Amino acid sequence: MGAETARGGAIAGPGESDRAKCQDCWCWRLGVVPYRVAWGWQRHLLALRKENAMLPDGLLLLEHPPTYTLGKGSDEGFVKFDPVAENLDLVRIERGGEVTYHGPGQLVGYPILNLQRHRPDLHWYLRSLEGVIIDAIATFGLRGERIDGLTGVWVEGYKIAAIGIKVSRWITMHGFALNVCPDLAGFGRIVPCGIGDRPVGSLQQFCPGIEMGAVRSAVERSFEARFNLSLVPGPADALR
Repeated sequence: MGAETARGGAIAGPGESDRAKCQDCWCWRLGVVPYRVAWGWQRHLLALRKENAMLPDGLLLLEHPPTYTLGKGSDEGFVKFDPVAENLDLVRIERGGEVTYHGPGQLVGYPILNLQRHRPDLHWYLRSLEGVIIDAIATFGLRGERIDGLTGVWVEGYKIAAIGIKVSRWITMHGFALNVCPDLAGFGRIVPCGIGDRPVGSLQQFCPGIEMGAVRSAVERSFEARFNLSLVPGPADALR
């Protein structure tokens, strides 16, 4: 398959003159959060926006303890372990896509966006999330690639970011998982995203010593630029 590579360098975040035109987006910068807790937050934030479409967009940025998730309708044949016998967390959720792995060292982003404010087009949204990653990693000198017919971002043939979404009334949940410096052994227990012929990698392979904080900042700037949003701290009580 052919690959579409990123053009040029990273897209800068909005300048001061542009920020006045940007809508605020609540951002929660969190640490390691159990998967089911974050999943509940997403559903809560989505439900609130179904009730009140005027609420700002949101973005959860966090990491998870070791967890495997299966998309809606995904094939359990891609799971190579018995979750009960091996005491591993396996959760079936409502996003699209096949099985994937989450763990510490992986930056996970859950945008809660009302696409009616942006562009009500799922193909555009998926490509935009890929673009967020491509632009962000370009700041570290890495060229991200898209592969025709697949969703995600690759670097030198290694998949470094997985994307899976759910949209209800044009409000999004779930999102992206960027491998910064995780233990990649967790991916060996599954066929990641149902793709058996392409390896999973991490930014650490290409940029030894890369830090999560630097990657998070780059992703935030890229996210702001792609969606014309200005990230502001999200109120803690909105997650209750």
